[in-house]
Amino acid sequence: MNPHRRPHRLAAGLITKVTMQNTANTAQANLVISIIVPVLNESAVLTALLERLLPLQQHGCEVLLVDGGSVDGSVDRIEATGFRVVHSQRGRAIQMNAGAAQATGDVLLFLHADTELPHGAIEGVRDALANDKHRWGRFDICISGRHWMLPVIATMMNLRSRMTGIATGDQAMFVGRATFDAVGGFANLPLMEDIELSGRLRRITPPACIAHRVTTSGRRWETRGVWRTMVLMWRLRWNYWRGVAPELLAQAYR
Repeated sequence: MNPHRRPHRLAAGLITKVTMQNTANTAQANLVISIIVPVLNESAVLTALLERLLPLQQHGCEVLLVDGGSVDGSVDRIEATGFRVVHSQRGRAIQMNAGAAQATGDVLLFLHADTELPHGAIEGVRDALANDKHRWGRFDICISGRHWMLPVIATMMNLRSRMTGIATGDQAMFVGRATFDAVGGFANLPLMEDIELSGRLRRITPPACIAHRVTTSGRRWETRGVWRTMVLMWRLRWNYWRGVAPELLAQAYR
């Protein structure tokens, strides 16, 4: 073998590797994220929500707010700011599926109206789904509020999610479009639709667990009582795993 040809082969191999990497990076950067937000009479949080969503839309994300029949003027306010409204029957699972059906992005990110994405969230999602190791994921969470137990609860939620591979809607779940369609989207359940979907998705890949934290409101916890709500949520999940009908769990939750 001609020893002078080896460097040329090495150089050619290096160029090919760099080219493939650049192509992958370009494809990753071009992933369009569709942010789907189910809303129902959200006038109390609407101003802050739209202020958070506007920069994301301006930077290339598709934003769809899926209304389940608001009667507080929310739809008019949303449309007045130029955001797209998808009209749907009431029910979080139904609304999120309706938004997904209208979305055109490569990745679907499901965001609760009272949850705020961290800085760099979109880049984090693109990085998390850069290869087939993960086809879905969620963020760690922190809970805003004054009660001293809220940070403890958030830490427990994050730990439980990492151990079980199960995510909740408060954690801003995201999933590749093709994968979401392959598993059939959210089941039409009145409660636990996020946990049910997680169970199906983790059979495909484990979730990407993004350490940057979304911030969700602790108003539910503080209004209903932190300890009471914590016990209620654990009991609901335990009963769900025991096979209690989601309709009965939803009644208990309300």
